[in-house]
Amino acid sequence: MNFGAEDIRVWLCNCAERMISSAPEMNELDARLGDGDLGATLEKCGELIQSALVEQKDQPADHFKACASACMRASGSSFGTLMGVACMTVAKELNGQKELKFDKIAPLIGTITKALMARGGGKLGDKTALDSLDAIRLAIQGTNQSENLKIVSCQAADSAVEAFLNQPNKIGRARMFAEKSIGLNDPGMVAVSRIIGSDTAHA
Repeated sequence: MNFGAEDIRVWLCNCAERMISSAPEMNELDARLGDGDLGATLEKCGELIQSALVEQKDQPADHFKACASACMRASGSSFGTLMGVACMTVAKELNGQKELKFDKIAPLIGTITKALMARGGGKLGDKTALDSLDAIRLAIQGTNQSENLKIVSCQAADSAVEAFLNQPNKIGRARMFAEKSIGLNDPGMVAVSRIIGSDTAHA
């Protein structure tokens, strides 16, 4: 199964709606280890993405470019900036293509992860959204069931959250409270789960 421009637009709109609806939860989680503004960042990004995606485009890359611009305008926060980088990375990779092919999704996530590591200085194992993305990449890479893409992705993201629960955060503001972060879910990892559609409870 391949995904055309309109498929991508609808998916991104749904992601934006979930960013907005998850804002209170994300603020609460982030307050335990950070500035408590992750939810506000996601809400603003979601609102601007919705506005940016009103018009249909011919290519998937155009929608990701619009999302990148929206996220960059939304906030000076690190998470908003990284979301912008992620969207722009996808836009560059898909430039000139009419569809996103299923077998290109896992490699694309790998490319996004590398771009985010280069921009933010994080690495796999730091207990961040990067670990969630890599778990999703591996899960998608291991399946050929494109119709179950959301289920596979959500399960992988949720499993990553649980796998890192009892590990310390090694980067970002939370690294200053490394011991305190043990036993607490990383807000960015939970945000990935929420954005892609998981409603699994993460206390």
